[in-house]
Amino acid sequence: MKLLSTILCMCIASQAEAYIGFDGIQAMSVNAFNCLQNQGFSFYVTRVWQEIGDYDFTGIQNIKNARAAGWNDVDGYIYPCRRSTCASAAHQMEATIDQLGRSGAQIGMIWLDIERDSEWSSNLGVNQQLIRDLVNQAQSQGVKVGIYTNNNNWAAIVGIDWSEFSSLPLWWANYNGQQNYDGFVPFGGWTRPAIRQYQGDVAGHCGVSMDLNWYP
Repeated sequence: MKLLSTILCMCIASQAEAYIGFDGIQAMSVNAFNCLQNQGFSFYVTRVWQEIGDYDFTGIQNIKNARAAGWNDVDGYIYPCRRSTCASAAHQMEATIDQLGRSGAQIGMIWLDIERDSEWSSNLGVNQQLIRDLVNQAQSQGVKVGIYTNNNNWAAIVGIDWSEFSSLPLWWANYNGQQNYDGFVPFGGWTRPAIRQYQGDVAGHCGVSMDLNWYP
């Protein structure tokens, strides 16, 4: 009986250590974050740089509002601009980090949003260098970096076996509604995600549109 009680306690602790969070880009007040916290959400990721080559000031303010509501786990993501008129990848990252600092928007880390669209180069090496420049710039400024992508996006943009940054955390986008890592197939040197985005475009609690995320 004592052993059974110990096992049950371990299972309960394991379940308690799973975290549900969300990412979204709409404006949210401090009250909205308080409401979402009461609904069991504990981490938040927002866009801080847009693919048009400019800051996302809504996301930056959301970071401050989340912190004001007492949220401890708040991150930002950058959707890099790849147009010929855009600043270099390194400058985009530098500008983003500097703006976060000027705004007093504290993040735990910055994620690179690597997903397919028409503006990525057909040259995988060019795309690899852009990601390399983003990562190197963030790290040179002392900011932790992670990668948001999945197998299909990674294969199309940089090649499925490109593993230069497999030591960085992977935020895996795979929508099957399950809060687990089931179905993950290793790619890019990653053998396990850090976070799973398991459902997208949800009309969520507290009037907030969101993507749902989980990590153990």
